[in-house]
Amino acid sequence: MRLGRPSTLWHKVGVDAPGIVELRGLEKSYGSVPALAGLSLTLAAGPTGLLGPNGAGKTTLIKILLGLLRPDSGAASISGSDPATAAGRLAIRLIPRLTGLEIVATLGRLTGLPRDDSISRAHEVLDYVGLEEARYRLADGYSTGMKQRLKLAQALVHDPELLLLDEPTSGLDPKGRRHMLDLVHDLGHRQGKSLLLCSHLLPDVERTCENVVVLRGGRVVISGPIRDLTRVDGRRLRLEVTGDRDRLVLLLSESGASPTEELDGRIGVRLGDGIEDADRLFALAAAAGASLRRVEEVRSSLEDVFLAEMTSGGQP
Repeated sequence: MRLGRPSTLWHKVGVDAPGIVELRGLEKSYGSVPALAGLSLTLAAGPTGLLGPNGAGKTTLIKILLGLLRPDSGAASISGSDPATAAGRLAIRLIPRLTGLEIVATLGRLTGLPRDDSISRAHEVLDYVGLEEARYRLADGYSTGMKQRLKLAQALVHDPELLLLDEPTSGLDPKGRRHMLDLVHDLGHRQGKSLLLCSHLLPDVERTCENVVVLRGGRVVISGPIRDLTRVDGRRLRLEVTGDRDRLVLLLSESGASPTEELDGRIGVRLGDGIEDADRLFALAAAAGASLRRVEEVRSSLEDVFLAEMTSGGQP
């Protein structure tokens, strides 16, 4: 399903701004503990992951962008709108004792949609998030996963330029997690939405986002396209093997290749001092009575990049 556009959109500003989110010298402390330390950042349109260890400032940043906290100094804007003002905070609240349809339609009215458009749009986004059969039930009785999807529908009803998603899979069972991640991926890639996904689950960010920002101690330590950050590591290979696997694993270990069994049945190796290139792997396979059907280079994961930065830089 591809989401349409409401016939009358809520006021959009800052279309010509260089970034969907602009942070300028953002500072926030809790007593003597700094959460954000002069954070300056421009986020381009598109899906971006927000990472960092506990205490890095992720949730503080999200709350400031939502207008739930005021920074001690500096400024933030979303498409040119200031979340520190009442007008900038208009579109983001949950109302109890209403059906799912009533909640989403009400949010549509609050963001400026006419009554008929808000109801029509509410039906569309509830279908999109998979709540079509529960739209007339009181939202108070929704499961955790349904409430998460209802919040997403609320955020989508007025066709926003940017979605702020803080741990959207928190508390969900495996099926609910998959559904939510599929929605996030579809929004960022097929629907063309910009989004900032805050999560401590790096594989989720790698699966759904194109860019990433890593915070530590309230400062940016890594930012950029995930594909550029997770370049191919020529020293790590993955082998598809037939024949005597056990004998090959033994010979690889003796040669310093550090073999590991992959979940898909392949063998992962890291080339060490005893093996300079893949030619040596084919020789070892022949000696073991095995054959290498496929050898491929392995990209570093986002988790590898994250852990390398945390290890080299140290925790704050």
